[in-house]
Amino acid sequence: MLEWNYIVSQIANITFDVVYFGAVLGTIVVIILDNRNPVKTMAWILVLLFLPLVGLVLYFFFGRDRRRERLIERKSYNRLLKKPMTEYLAQDSANLPAAYERLIKFFRQTDQAFPFDGNRIETYTDGYSMLQSLLRELQQAKRHIHLEFYIFEDDPVGRMVRDVLIEKALEGVEVRVIYDDVGCWHVPNRFFEEMLGAGIEVRSFLKVRFPFFTSRVNYRNHRKIVVIDGRVGFVGGMNLAQRYVKGVSWGVWRDTHILLEGKAVHGLQTAFLLDWYFVDRTLITASRYFPNTEPKGDSLVQVVTSEPVGPWRDIMQGLTMAISGAKKYFYMQTPYFLPTEQVLAAMQTAALAGVDVRLMMPERSDSRLIHLASRSYLADVLRAGVKVYFYRKGFLHSKLMVSDDHLSTVGSTNLDFRSLEHNLEVNAFIYDPATATVLKEIFLQDQRACTQIFLKRWMKRSWRQKAVESAVRLLAPLL
Repeated sequence: MLEWNYIVSQIANITFDVVYFGAVLGTIVVIILDNRNPVKTMAWILVLLFLPLVGLVLYFFFGRDRRRERLIERKSYNRLLKKPMTEYLAQDSANLPAAYERLIKFFRQTDQAFPFDGNRIETYTDGYSMLQSLLRELQQAKRHIHLEFYIFEDDPVGRMVRDVLIEKALEGVEVRVIYDDVGCWHVPNRFFEEMLGAGIEVRSFLKVRFPFFTSRVNYRNHRKIVVIDGRVGFVGGMNLAQRYVKGVSWGVWRDTHILLEGKAVHGLQTAFLLDWYFVDRTLITASRYFPNTEPKGDSLVQVVTSEPVGPWRDIMQGLTMAISGAKKYFYMQTPYFLPTEQVLAAMQTAALAGVDVRLMMPERSDSRLIHLASRSYLADVLRAGVKVYFYRKGFLHSKLMVSDDHLSTVGSTNLDFRSLEHNLEVNAFIYDPATATVLKEIFLQDQRACTQIFLKRWMKRSWRQKAVESAVRLLAPLL
């Protein structure tokens, strides 16, 4: 009997070893066949070889390549793009600025981002002014409201917007809301149930029932989109939460958001309806969501999206092109600075070539770990001649970039791995000297509330501080 038990236990042990090491080796083969960046491939292989159990868990959550997947099949995608395409082709031949023709064509080719002219833009640099404008436009809605935010808090700001949405829904206006499930983890269900009870269609993006045991936690919808009657749109860095208006304990909440009026709203509408198809499996293509629009201003605008599926990283690649193509200056604001190799190299190359590259980030952050990792990259850019500024008045959450008095972009994309590779993001790329001048002045005004960081002094920090930042940097792709 004892011999039989021994034999069974040995067979069980051998079976476990075969399955376990088979899973490790199989995962390594999958990683190799993915043809990724060799540095990332070797990093995953080393983790799997020396920490196999930890490596398998981390790879399941964070490492799987989603580039070959699609959020929407090609046939449905083409149907949704039919109306924006018609509007794009019908507009008078827009004069594409020669300096940015390659960038515009890149976004057109990879993201089907149509460049629309004749747009009007309003810029908001604080939550109070943006909220006032948003509520005013929501009150004027006659046909439909499409609203999508990463964070939609159950606080005075969130409830104020919710109540207006309920009011409009009871008036007969179609209202659709998308919120990110992870961004709204702690928001009580009753908050959204009240909207559902009023006839509002509410959907969460990638529901995560067991957040620590699913890879869905790594792919989030970070977009901030509002479309009202297909005529007015909002996009930028602000969510619906009180801190965006009231600020934080150590100062103001400095952010950037814009209102779009004109045909570029078709781009925001398309982005929302693509996300709606993903969460609801309903394809909305009716022409009433894309009304004919007369010119409202002089701005040429492309609404560009990016996502963790598909072959390209549209916004990251576009930013790399924009930085590399700058002739005089490229100014950028970001709350978190964990750049990919492409963006980092573009910044360094431009600065070394004599372009005035400036990076502004908060002196103090809402995330201790991300802030530590962000600081570890600063020596890399300072050595190349990039000018670095720490914003002191509070938390800088703005994602604003402006270059050469002509190109500017505002949206939801941070200069970090998560935004550039894992999240669903949206940015408006604006080719217009007037808007660039406004945003440049905003940057320079913020710069007056900053401390400039110089390499010599930066390198004098304690070895302990440098070691901590460098250690946290190893986690940068996961932060």
